Amino acid sequence: MGEKRILCVGLVCLDIINVVERYPEEDTDTSFIMSDFSKRNIDASNVRWQTLGDTPCACCLVNISNGARTVTLYDTNLPDVTANDFQNVDLTQYKWMHWEGRNADEQIKMIHKVNDYNNICPTDQRITISVEIEKEREDLYQLFQYGELVFVSKDVARHLGYNSSAEAVAGLYPRVKSGAYLVCAWAEQGADALGPDGRVLHSPSFPPETIVDTLGAGDTFNASVIYALSKGQTMEEAITFGCRIAGKKCGVQGYDGIVSGDLHSFCHE
Repeated sequence: MGEKRILCVGLVCLDIINVVERYPEEDTDTSFIMSDFSKRNIDASNVRWQTLGDTPCACCLVNISNGARTVTLYDTNLPDVTANDFQNVDLTQYKWMHWEGRNADEQIKMIHKVNDYNNICPTDQRITISVEIEKEREDLYQLFQYGELVFVSKDVARHLGYNSSAEAVAGLYPRVKSGAYLVCAWAEQGADALGPDGRVLHSPSFPPETIVDTLGAGDTFNASVIYALSKGQTMEEAITFGCRIAGKKCGVQGYDGIVSGDLHSFCHE
């Protein structure tokens, strides 16, 4: 068996960031996304194909002077992944599973299945569970208690009355389960994390010389933290790595230029 992988559970949205000659032709969204996955060696074998609804699409206007973006979302009635869809996932193939908070009740059922698996397998084969609470929806807040790593967004933290990432992780930590880490990124102010030892860990931001495109910086941060932790880095190293890579992302258009050189070396800077 090869190296175990990381599974992401959520929904794919097509972001049209800039168009030189034309928009994607009608009904080509799915083929474009799958082609993009293949190009980046992302295994899409567990994708759940829906028979109803259309691919969500966001048209993004990026301000070339400061990288700020305005997003117009065409959010369709595409169904979210259910616990029944999740039944066919071969858990033995994965070392980490991450849930983007969406239909929390169904996602909790999926997490229960992973917990049941973890309870009967050797310690070194257990799957790490992380969740992201990005949207200001009360039903998503129940996910706080289900991740070993919980990402809470700046928007949610501010909605709940916090004015910095340090305040947010300290104030919201009682919501997470025993032994978990809570992480909050706060754009140019960097990111903070709090774990079971009670220490608030901080990383500054690493802005590029010129901010080009901030679209997706939050997802880049989350993915980089998960990557670093999955490679054995400490939480302090992981959030610093996340801020470094998110900063690099803000300095390039799109995603192709985020990582130049040896990604592993970034983990140890």
